[in-house]
Amino acid sequence: MVTLLSFAVVACGPADEDENGEEEATEPEDETLQVGIVLSTGGLGDQSFNDAAYRGLEWAEEDFDIEFTHIEPEDVAEDAQSLRQFAERGYDLIFGVGFQMADSLETVAQEYPDIKFGHVDEDFGEDIPDNVESLNFAEHEGSFLAGALAAKVSESGTIGYVGGEDFGLIHRFEGGFVQGAQYIDEDIEIISDYAASFEDSGRGREIALSFIDRGADVIYHAAGGSGMGVIEAAEESGIYAIGVDSNQNWVAPGHVITSMLKQVDNAVYETVERVIDGTYEGGLNREFGLEDDGVSLSSLTEIDVEEEEAVELESIDEEDLEVIKEMKKEITAPHKERIEELEQKIIDEEIEVEDWMFLDERPDY
Repeated sequence: MVTLLSFAVVACGPADEDENGEEEATEPEDETLQVGIVLSTGGLGDQSFNDAAYRGLEWAEEDFDIEFTHIEPEDVAEDAQSLRQFAERGYDLIFGVGFQMADSLETVAQEYPDIKFGHVDEDFGEDIPDNVESLNFAEHEGSFLAGALAAKVSESGTIGYVGGEDFGLIHRFEGGFVQGAQYIDEDIEIISDYAASFEDSGRGREIALSFIDRGADVIYHAAGGSGMGVIEAAEESGIYAIGVDSNQNWVAPGHVITSMLKQVDNAVYETVERVIDGTYEGGLNREFGLEDDGVSLSSLTEIDVEEEEAVELESIDEEDLEVIKEMKKEITAPHKERIEELEQKIIDEEIEVEDWMFLDERPDY
């Protein structure tokens, strides 16, 4: 199903293959804005932030005079080389996706000061290069709502969290989830573990099954492709999962109660738009949170466009869509008002969600 939905589109813009069959950036041919994007580990088909970033460029291509090309490095060691491919060929705007690419992008951006760069998921602080705009998200705020919903839905009183790589950014998801769940039920049991990968669905499934054996009936993941194994385990075992980054509700109809959305697609699209209209600033760390819909939960009551598109692409059928509708009606709709109330309290700063990204170590819970 993941393959069908993710590869219904093809890479846009000029691209060649080298002698090893790897995609390479090619020389821009005209005045059309040339955009390159280097995806993070997991690549297209992760149903997560890579797909979201790619989708943002698809939208931009529909609305503006641009062409884009993507590269999917096999390893993070190839990130700098991939970014340089675009820079050496004079691309106008180059995106790097994922916190693991931050150092490589900063280095390459400094080597090519006349080229504009965008980066997803890294705050460079005051040292950000003048030709970089970083796109960051308040994942802890959205994850707080996911944790609150998990606590409301759970019947066993035990819920779980599966992270990908054990890094500060992924701790941010965990921290928000834990705080949200404990806000609803201070005695709730929360189990957590890390897959040490964003690409190992088998490991994600293994962790999730171990949680289920311990009584967890709702599991949230921030694990990219590894999270597909979490959703698979939830479906097999008849419990619930919470997706992340992109809308993953359709992946296991009736078993994904919501997804914590990061609007990477919107942020990428808006960066292209700023380059087009001349308002790109550079040297700027942007953050998108609940207040500006940079993060949110997918609808707890209505069918979302991504779920309808899954039917159109035949990844699921109309019967599956009805299962999703019924799940929302019975399981999540009753908690809509409470979740909206918590969201507004965070926006109004009545609830302060601690950001675990910058803690020396994760708190015990």
